[in-house]
Amino acid sequence: MDIILCHTTADFDTLGAAVGLTRLSPGSRIVLAGGCHPGVRQFLALHRDEYPLIERRSVNPDRIRSVTVVDTQQRDRLGKTAEWLDLPVPISVWDHHPHVQSDIPATETHIEALGATTTAIVEQLRLGLDPHPNGPILNVAEATVMALGIHVDTGSLTFDHTTPRDAIALAWLMQQGASLSVIAEYIEPGLSPRLQDLLTTALDTLHTERIQGHPISTVLLETPEYIAGLSSVAAQIMEITDTEALLLGNRYPIKGSDEHRLVVIGRSRISETNLQTLFTPWGGGGHPRASSVSLRLTDPVVTFQEILAEFKKQIPHQPVARELMSSPVRTIRPETTIHEAQRILLRYGHSGLSVVNEGGTLVGVICRRDLDIALHHGLGHAPVKGYMSSNVRTIAPDTPLPEIEDLMVTFDIGRLPVLSEGSLQGIVTRTDVLRQLHQDSAIGSQSNLTSGSPPYCPLPREVVSLLSSRLAPQLLTLLNRAAQLAEERGWHLYLVGGAVRDILWAIYHQEGSSGFKLLGKEESRKESEGDRTPLLLTDIDLVVDGFDSRADDAAGVELAEHLQKLYPTARLDIHGQFQTAALLWHKDPDLDSLWVDIATARTEFYPYPAANPEVEASSIRQDLYRRDFTLNALAVRLTGPNRRGEILDFFGGWLDLQAGQIRVLHANSFIEDPTRIYRAVRFAVRLGFEIEPQTQGYIRLAMESGVYLRSPELTRRVPALETRLKNELKYILQAPYWQRALQLLDSFDALRCIHPSLKLDRDLWQQLRLVDRWIRQIQGTVNGAESPLKSLPESWQIRLELLIAHLEPQWRGEVAQNLQLSSDSIERLEQLATAAIAVMPVRETSRPSEVVRLLSRYDLPMLMAIAVSSPKAVRRQIWQYIHHWMKVKPLLNGNDLKAIGYKPGPQFKTILDSLLAATLDGEIQSRADAEAYLAQYFPRNSMP
Repeated sequence: MDIILCHTTADFDTLGAAVGLTRLSPGSRIVLAGGCHPGVRQFLALHRDEYPLIERRSVNPDRIRSVTVVDTQQRDRLGKTAEWLDLPVPISVWDHHPHVQSDIPATETHIEALGATTTAIVEQLRLGLDPHPNGPILNVAEATVMALGIHVDTGSLTFDHTTPRDAIALAWLMQQGASLSVIAEYIEPGLSPRLQDLLTTALDTLHTERIQGHPISTVLLETPEYIAGLSSVAAQIMEITDTEALLLGNRYPIKGSDEHRLVVIGRSRISETNLQTLFTPWGGGGHPRASSVSLRLTDPVVTFQEILAEFKKQIPHQPVARELMSSPVRTIRPETTIHEAQRILLRYGHSGLSVVNEGGTLVGVICRRDLDIALHHGLGHAPVKGYMSSNVRTIAPDTPLPEIEDLMVTFDIGRLPVLSEGSLQGIVTRTDVLRQLHQDSAIGSQSNLTSGSPPYCPLPREVVSLLSSRLAPQLLTLLNRAAQLAEERGWHLYLVGGAVRDILWAIYHQEGSSGFKLLGKEESRKESEGDRTPLLLTDIDLVVDGFDSRADDAAGVELAEHLQKLYPTARLDIHGQFQTAALLWHKDPDLDSLWVDIATARTEFYPYPAANPEVEASSIRQDLYRRDFTLNALAVRLTGPNRRGEILDFFGGWLDLQAGQIRVLHANSFIEDPTRIYRAVRFAVRLGFEIEPQTQGYIRLAMESGVYLRSPELTRRVPALETRLKNELKYILQAPYWQRALQLLDSFDALRCIHPSLKLDRDLWQQLRLVDRWIRQIQGTVNGAESPLKSLPESWQIRLELLIAHLEPQWRGEVAQNLQLSSDSIERLEQLATAAIAVMPVRETSRPSEVVRLLSRYDLPMLMAIAVSSPKAVRRQIWQYIHHWMKVKPLLNGNDLKAIGYKPGPQFKTILDSLLAATLDGEIQSRADAEAYLAQYFPRNSMP
């Protein structure tokens, strides 16, 4: 006999999964381990005969051939049927709680993170029993109970743990004829009179308190005996009150004992809480949003309070105004004109401005809409005091997010000034609130981080414990010391940018894979099971947000200086213009080649397209907002006892990271800084990502706008932009993926940022590929420190010079100067056209000595640039010169001439040149030939 076990107090999911398994294993019998939920009991009262159910007492253990357990992995949830787990028979487990510690000795497991166990069974049914997809293969009773299992355990596809697979399975069951009327009846069962009375009692005694802004309700009911169906009472309480979490306890005496039974039912809508994790240590289980536990205790009240206290610890810190606000606040005076206020809004990208009097007291707020209306009526010259709102609602620095949200919704306010003792500290805008809400909705529990549930993995709320096992101890120590220094000064410190991106990517891939690839690294590193090889991070960006303590603009520099005192071997560089400092460890035994940039949180404004940005100190939110792509706008908080390790992701960078796409933050980003186009292409090709379609559109729009001409005046060149462009070109042209990057840049017409006429046409593409082969072959022939090939520049510089060489001769030198290339590069490019004409007489019929005489005046980069654009005959001669003839030396040198009897003088050069030419042309092949040559053409008695 093949037995399928449903856990005690059977729900629809365990019953539906068991029914499905009887179709996978015909002849199996279902055993209820003990008791049912009221709804299930009522359902079976009508439909029991339609399923292969058998009583436990009717089973002969000696005849059991196999045991299958559904919807649990815990032995104590199987009642007396748990004895069958000790039989020498195969045991299978089907469940959808991957993080539960199993104590069942299973020989086969099917455990996946799904909304319902029934979903996994349905998928197997579809694979094995669906040869005719147009016709049903289940009867109505089977399809209905399985659909109930998915409906109830996923809240009709609304619970957080629901997956797309649950919806697909449910749709298939509907195709099989599941009865919607029966499903509706048992999803929303009416309460019995006894339960209705308990609901009334519960509502009368319900205690609600706000924890971190969330309303949390508790009630402990006392009954003379066990009451079935209390989960329905809990559901009703959640439905008719505004509570976000509920702990419903039921205490009743155990007959013949001084102890009591305590049943606790938990429900929560707070995404960061996990009731399953809460109840597991007490022996309970369920789902993150709906779980229960049953305990035998002497003092249920104390235990109930302990469970409540542990639940409160799960509730995350609720952001308050001081953490959400932008600071310092852009303010204007009441006398400021409408036109000037509109210009300030445009400069800083705000949607409104605070108006203060001479004493700095807030007197009003004016929004963009008010300014637009005034400008529409031609009142740009009027002062803002006639149009501002003077009845201003304000908040305090410790006002929590829910209250801020309520104020904005109730009064339709887009911005709330933050006042402390009458002083304007900052401002919270609707955008700040929406970003925080997006951040909270994207964050999942740490336990779900590596569940592998498609299509996306939730963003972990806290990563410090994960980083401790993945970063080198020396680096962790450095970050902890930096955080401590910041906290001592009342500052917040954040790890930002590419390091966060790479860390999250590595963590995301550390489970369910035999290896991971750190973004930006060309090599993959394997991990054996249990191995946690430290990540190799050599470039760290830290941002100091010091405005809560009214720190000055140099907070980042000050932190770097104090950190350098702890690490005296580190070199400190300070860049005052941008409030940044850099620490470099070179050949340090613990932190070798580590580069740490420390900056004050800042915002920036581009006075005109492609200009150098004007920088001002600001908050971490604005600092992240000024960055280029969502992947680089991620941050990890390193300070604060309550929020240490929290990830900041206001722009969906985590989802873009998992989707493998590059997405820009702002529509005008590429117009403000065209080099971001090159950065987007570099990231996309290097990481193997796609550039998101709208971002592609912004790139094309920027190029069509003529942004590559650098300014509205179409004539101004911006040195800082040229430096950034040169750096991006260097990164691209020195990388293994340079060919793909150039092709992608050309598809956007972005090579015009170098010069408006530059295009990757067929000739240029062939020249670049040819010079690449020459670089590899020439570098492979370098032998010895004296080789003339040692003077070959870096490959990226040769490729860049070749790009510039494709321009008309009159533009080459100017472009090279704009890109701040070396004087040698500029000279080569300016002389390239003349040199190419000068070597044209070189042909295959030319004597080697003639070729050497023509080519020896040019260096290797010049010859390579000439060769790739010359006819094959000239190219072959240049190749021969580089690989053979330029290395040939005369068989006699100056010392030999003196030993023979020649007197030193200017004639030595003439003699040696003649000897070299004769050697190149094959007229001299030995020392004796050379001496005979001298006797014939340079007799000693004829020499001066």
